[in-house]
Amino acid sequence: MTEITAHHGLFKNTNLHVDDTGGSGRPVILIHGWPLSGESWSEQVPALQEAGYRVVTYDRRGFGRSDKPKTGYSYDTLTEDLHALLTELDLNDVTLIGFSMGGGEVARYFSKYGTERLHSVVFASAVPPFMLQSPGNPDGPLPASQAAKMAAGLTADEDAFYDDFVTQFYSVDGVLKVTEEQRQEAITLAKQSSKVPALAAMTSFGSTDFREDLPLVTVPTLVIHGDGDGTVPFEGSGARTHAAIPGSELVLIAGAPHGVTVSHAAEWNSAVLEFLKK
Repeated sequence: MTEITAHHGLFKNTNLHVDDTGGSGRPVILIHGWPLSGESWSEQVPALQEAGYRVVTYDRRGFGRSDKPKTGYSYDTLTEDLHALLTELDLNDVTLIGFSMGGGEVARYFSKYGTERLHSVVFASAVPPFMLQSPGNPDGPLPASQAAKMAAGLTADEDAFYDDFVTQFYSVDGVLKVTEEQRQEAITLAKQSSKVPALAAMTSFGSTDFREDLPLVTVPTLVIHGDGDGTVPFEGSGARTHAAIPGSELVLIAGAPHGVTVSHAAEWNSAVLEFLKK
């Protein structure tokens, strides 16, 4: 465990909680989804470490054990945080794996910093290319009315919101695909976030347009998604990202919800480990 300090933005000394397995293996950076933390990768870290990789997880600002400033939740700033991690740890030949909201940092990284430090990337149940449905983005999977309902629900009652959100996160057609213990663990992680950052980050992942970032992705790319994802539906997200990145690979996991990294961990890990060999 360590702390990386991001020296930028209004809050110039934002400490990010980082867990680094160390070792000489090729680095794999796991970027968590909203509203969780680096601890949500508990099913992946041991498998990746056993395969010989140096595995790094971190808590996004505003979440988990990281500092929780009231501003700094645009994807430009969040990607600067990611870059601060890579530079502070002097990581090169890196694979970035971005789950859900974390796919946004992966996409934006190419626009801001290019490919110099990167080996490959994985978009895992990820929000690109553009979630918010609008006349200019009719295939966006998030209607404005749903986005407003989510923000209102979180504002009104955090406990009730997270209980329902996490249930949907791990469900397909109303059927929970994880144990109650796993659902409760995710709720606990969600409640480590702070409401102001959580709302700001919700706005960012719902309304940021990554369509100009994706054509800049020129390293080997895997798009992996559950076909039962009701939180970030595949047709409006993963399918479009796969189409936007020439040569990208696609793995669609049958019967899997948004939280596929827990519900179908063995299948997900196997597919990602196979990709990492390349």
